Amino acid sequence: MTSTQQTQILNYHTRIGVLYGGLSSEREVSLRSGKNCYEALRRLGYENATLIDVDQHIARTLSEQKIEVAYIALHGKYGEDGCIQGVLELMGIPYTGCRVAASALTMNKALTKSVLKDAGLPVIDSVVFKSAAVNGKPIEMNIPYPVMVKPLNEGSSIGMSKVDAPEDLKPALKTALSYCDEVMVERYVYGKSITVGVVEVNGQPKVTPILELRPTQSEWYDLEAKYTEGGTEFILPAELSPEVTAAIQEVTLQAHRAAGCRGVSRIDFVVAADNQFYILEINTIPGMTDLSDLPAQVKAMGIEYDQLVECILKTAVS
Repeated sequence: MTSTQQTQILNYHTRIGVLYGGLSSEREVSLRSGKNCYEALRRLGYENATLIDVDQHIARTLSEQKIEVAYIALHGKYGEDGCIQGVLELMGIPYTGCRVAASALTMNKALTKSVLKDAGLPVIDSVVFKSAAVNGKPIEMNIPYPVMVKPLNEGSSIGMSKVDAPEDLKPALKTALSYCDEVMVERYVYGKSITVGVVEVNGQPKVTPILELRPTQSEWYDLEAKYTEGGTEFILPAELSPEVTAAIQEVTLQAHRAAGCRGVSRIDFVVAADNQFYILEINTIPGMTDLSDLPAQVKAMGIEYDQLVECILKTAVS
């Protein structure tokens, strides 16, 4: 796309639809993210920005409102998994962030792990169970306890459990399976929970400072810790050596590229006591709430919230 075409598509009069809410279990978080992004766009002067709560009639709504550019602030199923991206592709509407393939890939934890492992990047041993296996004979696996049980296609720690003993595995699997047809069981690594962002600034991916997340009321970084004020202590930059910091930031960029991400991503890690680190997952539409990680990370780089929103907006036409 030429610079002239970009100017024609994206200017302060462009009809921008901020897609938020949606149909996933992360709806409430998306409502907060979308509202914040919409308000930032209006402050920036995009006078025709509008909020659109996504439902089954989204294609008709986009057409009726003559939306020219979509700003995706959806999280989870149908919004972060390539579904809405596919609709927008079919309608010829430019949209922010990752395209269909990268969105679908990164929403599936097992596929993401396979791609990262093939790229030589550090991941944790895991196994995937389907619903039929849980309802049959006793579950056997070669992963030592404790383990993390995760729905394969959910974010924000929804449906996740830490399991310390075999007798607690099946209930945790059933909880996870209430959100998804497949579940990942992953070896639990004791260590620091950290997250690192990647944001395109003027077309170039920039890696953010590393943010360390210390839950104050729970053992691990669960849903309550993520979205309850005071539930997590944020250490920015993370308390890591310069050598480990540089290594993690380099792996972050490698993972972003290996998964085919563009525009923005946020990659979660765990760092063990021996400084060995592992990638946990890739988020292609990071939260943009008042308590979200990415806005805090880019602020440490000198990029304010509204600037971040505009950087993401420009990925729709870059």
